[in-house]
Amino acid sequence: MECTVSWTGATGARSGMGFVAETGSGHVLVMDGAPDEAKPENGGRNLAPRPMETVLAGTGGCTAYDVVLILKRGRHDVRGCSVKLTSDRATTDPKVFTKIHMHFTVRGRKLPAQAVERAIAMSHEKYCSASAMLAKTAEMTTSFEVVEDDQM
Repeated sequence: MECTVSWTGATGARSGMGFVAETGSGHVLVMDGAPDEAKPENGGRNLAPRPMETVLAGTGGCTAYDVVLILKRGRHDVRGCSVKLTSDRATTDPKVFTKIHMHFTVRGRKLPAQAVERAIAMSHEKYCSASAMLAKTAEMTTSFEVVEDDQM
């Protein structure tokens, strides 16, 4: 896997702290820094997600992917899955994540809560590389709810 990240600030872009990442699979992701009131030239313009927000989003995508795949492989009628991540970060540099909570909302027909709980646990204990890495610095917790989908 590879990725090239390029600073766009020197190109006269709108933000002096903008970056564009091009992934090995050929996709582009734009990132920007937070505005810096004290030294505006050192801050971004809030035109895109912060790099650490993309780390959190990637972790949510990684684990949600696992949960859906595990449920589908178990022949469960899963019809939707979202995960809301909330986090705390260290107050001093490096400002690593210290706590991350993931709340899953899984929608489907006759989904057993035990199957959803098992899928989440398997993702965190075995499959999700992103949460495994973040668990080195952050206390990881999860919760979930199952929503019955009555639509045929």
